Amino acid sequence: MAQSIQETERTYAAPAADDISWLSELAGAGPVVTLADRGVQELDAVYYDTEDLRLTSGGVGLRRRSGGTDEGWHLTLPLSGDSREEVRLPLSDDVPDGLRELTLSRTRGAPLRPVVRIRSTRSVRDLLDAEGVAVAEVGLDSVRADSCLVSGLHAMWTEMEVELAEGEDPRLLKQVEKVLRKNGIERASSPSKVARALRETTPAPDAAPGAGIEPGSAGAHVHAHIERLVRALSGLDPAVRRDRPDAVHRMRTTIRRLRGCLRSYRSVLDREVTDPVRTELKWLAGELAAERDHEVLRERLASGVQELPGEMVLGPVGARLRAWDAAEGARARRRTLAALASPRYLELLESLTRLLEDPPLCAKASHGPRKVLAKAIVKEHGRLRRRMDRALALPAGARRDAAVHHARKAAKRVRHATEAARPALGTPAKRLGKRVKAVQQIGGDHHDGVVARGLLRDLAVAAHAAGEPTFTWGVLYGEEKAAGEARLRQLPRAWKRARNPNLT
Repeated sequence: MAQSIQETERTYAAPAADDISWLSELAGAGPVVTLADRGVQELDAVYYDTEDLRLTSGGVGLRRRSGGTDEGWHLTLPLSGDSREEVRLPLSDDVPDGLRELTLSRTRGAPLRPVVRIRSTRSVRDLLDAEGVAVAEVGLDSVRADSCLVSGLHAMWTEMEVELAEGEDPRLLKQVEKVLRKNGIERASSPSKVARALRETTPAPDAAPGAGIEPGSAGAHVHAHIERLVRALSGLDPAVRRDRPDAVHRMRTTIRRLRGCLRSYRSVLDREVTDPVRTELKWLAGELAAERDHEVLRERLASGVQELPGEMVLGPVGARLRAWDAAEGARARRRTLAALASPRYLELLESLTRLLEDPPLCAKASHGPRKVLAKAIVKEHGRLRRRMDRALALPAGARRDAAVHHARKAAKRVRHATEAARPALGTPAKRLGKRVKAVQQIGGDHHDGVVARGLLRDLAVAAHAAGEPTFTWGVLYGEEKAAGEARLRQLPRAWKRARNPNLT
């Protein structure tokens, strides 16, 4: 069974001399009062990647390591700041299927093979607090890297790692670093051993994706935004596969941002190339929708029942909700995993990679960003204005509910368009995005209520057929209807603040 841990560490260039007496100065850094020598470890790791190093370029490491206290297969996934997640499995001859699956969004199905072998002689010291508990670990490493891609190429260096113990305050790293810098020890230039090893033992890669784009142009801004989103999409894939909290929601939101960017900036990127990609992104978002929509409904209905006074909960309401959750949740989960396992998903990832490597630039891509990006936002805002004015003019009922939902989707597109433009347009784009977000959130909550009312009616019908009381379902339905009407009363005011795009 896989073990997952979070590591927080910093890597430093080796001390300039063999004298390590300065280590004693770490006593006094934060809670550290003394050091304990844990001796020397011999570590031997073979790193796996694709032929063109797709894992390493995305900040991911996959290794088979022997020696030390944690030998086995390790997959390291980047997190924020100095942290990363490490997924561990026991030693085996080949890459475990579970880890191979978690790398799929980066490898896109390309074969994994050994790319570099890294052997380290590590001298380890624990940093102990007043009670003798290890709060961090310092490892001094003498490293040799041998290429598995080019015979005979190797590199040697020394470095130092400082890793926090689980649950310790990240501020300790800053306190330790203050002591290290005082002694002339600076951060390492490479983010990881494998990155340095491959840089020093492997021929330089081809030009970076989008290298031909004119710096500072409209095309450069849009390309950079798409690149961030594509990286986010592939980075969320392992979390979705392992059913991590909010992962499906974040992945679906990233997909929508990508679709919106490709739609809004058709004057920058040729739609003949991007429209098919948008179609596939829509498919993927649709496959994830079942699981995300189920999450929203589950939380909404469970909260609604919990907030009711006990005397208003009649019949097996909780049991019926749990049965619905189990059946629909499992069905939605299977749909998500089937989509991520499909050839269609891998082809979509390949299409996104080609879009980055060879962006289909239109003539306006070389123009200055302010005018081009602002014009695209204003155009999207015009669509929003037409939809919102129509929705607000309709009488209450199903037609108005549907019109508000369509206006809400247009608001989302405006908001996503402002995100790509913020580096160029600054505060005006940020302000518009914030105001449109308020419109979107009101419309979104209203639509969630409409969907919830439909489910509540279905649950009431099923309860009635089973001879159960339907009173509670009716109460919840009425509360959702009242909440939806209240949200709609808030909409005109929010729209008034967002009606003028004002990007100057």
